[in-house]
Amino acid sequence: MTLTIILQFVVVLAAIWMGARYSGVGLGLWGAVGLLILIVGFGVTPTSPPIDVMLIILAVIMAASVMDAAGGIDFLVRIAERIIRANPKYVTIVAPLTTWSFSFVAGTGHIVYPLLPVIYETAHQSGIRPERPMAIATIASQQAITASPVSAATAAMIGLFAEKGLGQWGLPEILMICVPATLTGVVVAAVVSMFVGKDLKDDAEYQARLQAGEIPAPKALADRPPLKPAARLSACLFLCGVALVVVFGFFPELRKLPGAKSALGMPIVIEVVMMAVAAIMLMLTRVNVDEIPKTATLRAGVVAVIGIFGLAWLGDSFIAAHKEVIVPAIGHWAEVAPWTFAFGLFFASVLLYSQAATTRALMPLGMALGIPPQFLIAMFPSVNGYFFIPTYGSLIAAINFDLSGTTRIGKYVLNHSFMIPGVVATVVAVTSGLLLARVIF
Repeated sequence: MTLTIILQFVVVLAAIWMGARYSGVGLGLWGAVGLLILIVGFGVTPTSPPIDVMLIILAVIMAASVMDAAGGIDFLVRIAERIIRANPKYVTIVAPLTTWSFSFVAGTGHIVYPLLPVIYETAHQSGIRPERPMAIATIASQQAITASPVSAATAAMIGLFAEKGLGQWGLPEILMICVPATLTGVVVAAVVSMFVGKDLKDDAEYQARLQAGEIPAPKALADRPPLKPAARLSACLFLCGVALVVVFGFFPELRKLPGAKSALGMPIVIEVVMMAVAAIMLMLTRVNVDEIPKTATLRAGVVAVIGIFGLAWLGDSFIAAHKEVIVPAIGHWAEVAPWTFAFGLFFASVLLYSQAATTRALMPLGMALGIPPQFLIAMFPSVNGYFFIPTYGSLIAAINFDLSGTTRIGKYVLNHSFMIPGVVATVVAVTSGLLLARVIF
């Protein structure tokens, strides 16, 4: 059984490696090849494809693409440039703090998708290696999930404490530890990211591709055409849509329909709101509808959806086939050395691709092992290991939105752009959390 799991895991890594070589839609297509091998060669039953994630991306990308066609992204980029004009390197700090804040309030990391093209344009036009803010901004959007009062993962933690008779531990304690811990992790990782990779002017590979016309050259402020008439309006409408999503995320009662026992799920809310915003924007800005499919934003979004379709489906099917073996194995490991439980949470999340699913699967084990609740809360950010194998939706989206090619999956799969900021942010968050748990409780 162990040999079979290892062989299947090799197939998963090989599919990612082949997809990375082709990049673009190749990521998703080779993910499908890997899944086909698991089905035919090993008899693995495929799970359902990640429909909600793909639909969320499409809905958000449609709104962002209409804004792009109307000139709204140019408008936002120029605002962002004013903020970082004193020191352009601030984008590597400002971008992750922005995505952390949006995810914290909305309770979902998917809010990062419309911000990625703005981050890319701001960095590229300022001569900053886009990999630096793109990677840490993506990591930050997920770190916030374990600090958000409205995320599914936090709800799972609160529910588990209540089930185990630990009702005195709940949302206030989680926020007291995880908000400062994850913010500290993001800030430290952002500082580290400022030194990742070569500057664009010193990157021979980037300069060669730029000279060959493979990368759209960033435009200097003086060389840019005037903003389109509807640029400001499209940006305001789009931001209103994002704000509406945030409000619905922060106040679940607004999502509760008359007579319903529970509120509408955030995926549905995001999809409906952003598609409606796209339609309203299209009507009020009078954008030529034929220009929308030609935008770089829509092209990158579609490529991201294809990548998620193949790669995330492959990873989810693999872990679902062996969950009964993988989860207990981590449990035995934690019994021998309880302090290693954070590593168990991390590596389980690598395969489960969900903070909430990892929390529900393994936190009861931590409670059974007698680990104090405050330390379980401190270890909570370690469920953010989704970045370790680069198949998660927001990672693939960031890779495809970075037209400079600096945000990428490395030759050896695991040496990708998100590894350093992801590991630093997670380690610092957990370490800070453990220190806070000792001081506060």
